[in-house]
Amino acid sequence: MSTTIEWHKSSYSANGANCVEVAEGPVTGVRDTQNRELGHLAVPAPEWAALVSAVRGL
Repeated sequence: MSTTIEWHKSSYSANGANCVEVAEGPVTGVRDTQNRELGHLAVPAPEWAALVSAVRGL
């Protein structure tokens, strides 16, 4: 069974060249759209949700 990661532009990215893409699932992936070949950050989904929640609270 093959698993394909589906990347999409983050809803928090501005309408410019400086965007990030995310892949959501049990592990959330984050990468720079201009440097995809450099890899991505992989964070367990609960940890990513906690980070987003904390940032929203600022």
